[in-house]
Amino acid sequence: MKTFVKFALGAAALSFSAAPQASAANIDGPSIFWKISVWSKPRALTAGMDHLVKRLAEETDGKFKMKIYYGGQLSKSRENLDGLKLNAFEGAAICNFYHPGKNPSLMVLSLPFLPLGDPKVDKYVRTKMFEHPIIVADMAKWNALPYVSGLLPQYELMGKGKAPVKITDWKGMRVRAGGGLGSAMQKLGAVKTTLPAGETSTAFARGALDAAAFPFTYAHVAFKISEKATWFTSNLTPGTSECGWLLNKTAYGKLPSQYKKLLMSLRGEVMDKQQAAYKAQDQKNLPMFKKTMQEIRYDAATLKKFHEIAAKPVWDAWIKKNQSKFDAQALFDAVWKYADEAKK
Repeated sequence: MKTFVKFALGAAALSFSAAPQASAANIDGPSIFWKISVWSKPRALTAGMDHLVKRLAEETDGKFKMKIYYGGQLSKSRENLDGLKLNAFEGAAICNFYHPGKNPSLMVLSLPFLPLGDPKVDKYVRTKMFEHPIIVADMAKWNALPYVSGLLPQYELMGKGKAPVKITDWKGMRVRAGGGLGSAMQKLGAVKTTLPAGETSTAFARGALDAAAFPFTYAHVAFKISEKATWFTSNLTPGTSECGWLLNKTAYGKLPSQYKKLLMSLRGEVMDKQQAAYKAQDQKNLPMFKKTMQEIRYDAATLKKFHEIAAKPVWDAWIKKNQSKFDAQALFDAVWKYADEAKK
C-alpha cells in the first residue's frame, strides 16, 4: 500500500479538483514540440486530442506544439507502450486489449456488462480510474502517465450471414472482440479473434470473420464494417474497451509547471469534445444502419440470459487470474463505487 500511496501522490497533479482552469490569457513558456503516436486515421476517437493540439497552440501562442502522427508512423499499435518506455515519443494512444499482458490492471475496463452505458457516468468512472493508484502504478512500468480515456461508447456487434437473433446462434461464429468482451463471446460459444482495428476490416471483407464488436456506431463506419455487414445489434450493450491516451512520464516531468497545469486543466474539455464527436456520428450513422441492415434487438429475458452466461463468470475469472498481481477485487469494486457516485 505504501507503494500505491507513493504513486497516488505522484499522480496528484492529474486530479481535476487540483487542476486550475486554463485562463483566457496566453501562457508564456519555452518552445516545446511533442509527438503523439496513434494508428489509423483521424476519427471520432481522436477528436478530443485533435482539439487539444489546437488549444495548446492557442494558449501558448504556438510555443507548446503537439503533433499527432497517424497511421502508425511512429510505432505499431501494439508497441506504443514500448515506445513510451524507450522515450521514442511524448504521448500515445493505446487499446488495452491489444496487449493485455502489458497493462493487466487496465483490463478491468474491458470487462463485460459494466455500469458504463450512460455517457456522464462513463466519463466520471474512467476519469477516476485513470487516477487510481493501481492503474497509475501499472502504467508507470512503461514510463507512461494516464492522461484521458478515449471514452469509447458501448460496443455492439455487426456482421454478415445468419443473424444471431437467439443466444444459440452465436455458437461457432468468428467474432472480433477483445478483453473481457471477447471472453463473454466465448461463453456464448463464439470463436474469439483479437485483431487491431485496422486489420479487422480486411479480415471481415475477406470472410475471415463473421462479426466484429466495435464502439457503436462510429467505429463500424470508420473501419468499414458497415459496408459489408447485413445485420447489427442495437441493445446488447455488452461492454467496451479502454482505448485511451497516455503521456510520456519523462517528458511530462520536464515540462515547466505552467504547461503541466495547462495540460491537466484541458482534460475535461478534451473528453467533452470526444463524447460530442461520438454523438454526432450516431445521429448520422444509425438511420443509415437501419435502412440498409437488419436490426437485432433482444427482449428483456434474452438480455438477462446474456448476463447470466457472460457477465459474472467472466468477472470472477478475471479477479481470480489477477489477484496475485494486484488487488483485482478492489479495482473491480472501484468501478461500481465510482458509478454509484456519478449517479448521485
